[in-house]
Amino acid sequence: MTADDTGRDRTEEQERLALEKKRERYVWYYLGYFLFGIHIVAFVMIFAVRHAK
Repeated sequence: MTADDTGRDRTEEQERLALEKKRERYVWYYLGYFLFGIHIVAFVMIFAVRHAK
């Protein structure tokens, strides 16, 4: 194993970690938007039930 191989491995590992971090951030965004949306739907349903004739 040469110094070039070690540098390439380290670069590939850094790229993989950066991609994993980016994907994890997107998962949290999707989860946040999903939970926010569920609450909006719940409030609309509560409003509709309370104001139904």
